Amino acid sequence: MSPLPSRLSHFSRRTLIVGAGASFAIFAGLLAFVTRPAQESRQPASRPALTVTLEPPQRLRWEHSIEAHGAIEPWQELVIGARTSGLPLAEVSVEVGDTVRRGALLARFDAALPRAEAAQLEAALVQAQANARQAGAVRERMRKLAASGAVSRQDVQQAETEADTTAAQVALARAQLRAKRLLLAYADVRAADDGVVSARSATPGAVANAGDELFRIIRRHRLEWRAELTPLQLRQMRAGQHIELALPDGGLAPAVVRQAAPRLDPQTRLATVYADVNPRSAARAGMYASGRIALGSSEAMTVGAHSVVLRDGRSWIFVADADAGVARALQVTVGRRQGERSEIVSPLPPGVGVVGQGAAFLKDGDRIHVAPAAASGGPRA
Repeated sequence: MSPLPSRLSHFSRRTLIVGAGASFAIFAGLLAFVTRPAQESRQPASRPALTVTLEPPQRLRWEHSIEAHGAIEPWQELVIGARTSGLPLAEVSVEVGDTVRRGALLARFDAALPRAEAAQLEAALVQAQANARQAGAVRERMRKLAASGAVSRQDVQQAETEADTTAAQVALARAQLRAKRLLLAYADVRAADDGVVSARSATPGAVANAGDELFRIIRRHRLEWRAELTPLQLRQMRAGQHIELALPDGGLAPAVVRQAAPRLDPQTRLATVYADVNPRSAARAGMYASGRIALGSSEAMTVGAHSVVLRDGRSWIFVADADAGVARALQVTVGRRQGERSEIVSPLPPGVGVVGQGAAFLKDGDRIHVAPAAASGGPRA
């Protein structure tokens, strides 16, 4: 057999192998070209640096105070009531808001009937006194006759009993007259102390019974603020501390702590603190006011309020070194707040700045670009 067919067969196999290898290479290249963009899209893109400002923490001396709320009420409110029954009111002399002095006439009952009864009792007293004098004279005469044996011992005892009885009648008539004169005095309703009339239910012509309320008087013009405090706040209270009350009408009223209630309210578990309100202020009884109770001053480590970020119910700030260019999140405890600054109770790392403008846009580990605080108008990507 000729060797030519065998050479051709060998050449065909070689060509087939080379062609298959080339096809595989082309397919692998196409596969790599197609999958490269997908792999590149799955690689995380690095975030650009945020432009922020760094502000050093400031140690300031702040006034420490307690915020509380409560009602303004009279220190003592006198209830002036009727002390006689069955008499009509003939005159009412004051109105709500009038200032009165102790003993001032507020109203007067028609006392014509009690005066007539008092006159009768005066006459009865005079008669009882006459009977007592006569009985006393008879007793003395009987005693003299008994010494000579002209009358019996029984007659003497009867005369002495008569004299004692008439003396008791005199005492009774005198007591009845005194009681009637006292009721006559009660016909004039007078102020029990200095103050201002806060309520009036007395009406001319009305017949009052004993005990019926006629007037209410704020005693000595004194008002008090009754603040409700928690037990923790109560521990910081002392008599004499100054308070600034914010009134509902927008005004301010100074007050001074007087005392605290000895027990907490069983329903609210809050303590009541009483503070005397300045009488020259615009405070009025019945107002509900908020007050700032000054407790003295103390040092506070503060940052700008915009540096504190609230996330998941926690407070965070971001600290950074200007040279490092990376912001680190730091959980903190916030204390007092005054104006645009907040107190940080937690310790801060030394020598680092606190991110100011732009803190709300950061995450832990973000790259930052520090810009001057005055030139930065806000966070920029």
